[in-house]
This record gives sequence, C-alpha cells and structure tokens, in this order.
Amino acid sequence: MITEDVLKLFTRDLNRLKTEISQYQDEANLWKVEGAVSNSAGNLCLHLIGNLQTYFGSVYGNTGYVRDREKEFSEKAVPREQLLFMIAETEAMLKRVLPTISQEQLEEDYPMPVFDHSMRSGYYFIHLAVHLGYHLGQINYHRRLLDK
Repeated sequence: MITEDVLKLFTRDLNRLKTEISQYQDEANLWKVEGAVSNSAGNLCLHLIGNLQTYFGSVYGNTGYVRDREKEFSEKAVPREQLLFMIAETEAMLKRVLPTISQEQLEEDYPMPVFDHSMRSGYYFIHLAVHLGYHLGQINYHRRLLDK
C-alpha cells in the first residue's frame, strides 16, 4: 500500500533532515539569511514539521496539533536540540498515523481544503513527500553556502 512506501520516504528524509541540522558547525547559522536566500534552514525545518504535523497528525491522527504557519517563518533561534526533538516527534507521529490510513481513505479526496481543487489523499501524500525532499535540498544548500 502507498502508505508503507510514503512512510519509508518520510523516515528516510526526516533522518536526512536530522543529519543536515546536526551538521551545522555554528548553530547560529541555522537562522542565517543572506542575499537571495530568504528562508533560513531553521525556518524551513519548522515549516516541514508544521506541514507534516498538520496534514497527517491533525487530520488523520487527531493529535490536536494547531498550525501557526506564519510563526514557522518568523520564529528565530530555536535551539538545535529542540528542532531535532521536534523532527523525532514528527517521525514518531507518522509511524503511528500512516499505518492506520485505509486503502479507501487513500482513494477518497483529501479531507481538508489545501489548494484550489480537490485531490485524492494518496496523491496528496506523494505531494507531501516531494515537498519534504524539495525543502531538504534547500536546507542542504543553505548549510553548504552559509555555514561558514
């Protein structure tokens, strides 16, 4: 089932995210922006956590998570250890929630409006995995360019 494959992708990429965040030589550089780089690695990390906690945890896991998307991009200087803890919490949530999603749910429209059109939940899960990979790549470049 697609949920098993998506969980493997999320697990792989969340572990890569932990590695990227851990590899910053200077923790303050997690929050650095410079020139055309307008999003810090720390803010992208918060954004990815908020995204997954909302679209899986809140919607399918009934976790009660309430997203503050604006804060994901405005918050600064969250300690690295807290970011790593939040990533681990997100991974644990996905491991609890994804196996509970049925084939029927995957074929239904995603239960909350996200874009200006409806889409099957299975399709949206793939979108979320690609979204994580996209921002993970940005974080990798951010670290290599700005962690000096």
